[in-house]
Amino acid sequence: MTWIDCGPQHLEAIRAIFNEAIANSTALYEDEPRSVAFMEAWFAAKQKAGFPVLGLINDEGVLMGFASYGPFRSHPGYRFTVEHSIYLDVRFRGQGLGTLFLERLVTTAQAQGHHLMIGVIDADNAASIRLHQRQGFTPCAHLREAGYKFGRWLDVVMYSIHLPPRDEVQYSSLSE
Repeated sequence: MTWIDCGPQHLEAIRAIFNEAIANSTALYEDEPRSVAFMEAWFAAKQKAGFPVLGLINDEGVLMGFASYGPFRSHPGYRFTVEHSIYLDVRFRGQGLGTLFLERLVTTAQAQGHHLMIGVIDADNAASIRLHQRQGFTPCAHLREAGYKFGRWLDVVMYSIHLPPRDEVQYSSLSE
């Protein structure tokens, strides 16, 4: 297994993972599959903002999953807070990859000078909640009936972790 920084050549595999989650789970509160154009714009926005798109490739060259983070909200006061996502190919779930991705995301966000990382999770996703709790994330919000999918209302929970600052980070001097 090898860590990679995903590039345009990985977008179709990423899109397939996203679209499987959209069709079969409440990991994303979306109803329609993501298009090629959507994915190209998504990736371009990540690159422009300097946000990572991390991947794990198995020995056969298959993208087993990917993870990223982006802005929690667009207002300047939130610039040190990021919201992360981890998605695994269905064939590779339950193998501990989520833990590897979450650890790598936390380390990367800390290195980039972020202060808080937030995971927005469907309240019924017990595996994701356990993963976040094991990594030191704590509950910070429960939004009842915030989403609607598969003919039912869905609750969202948010888990967060404070990222200890690196000595050289001066938050007041970081650019927007």
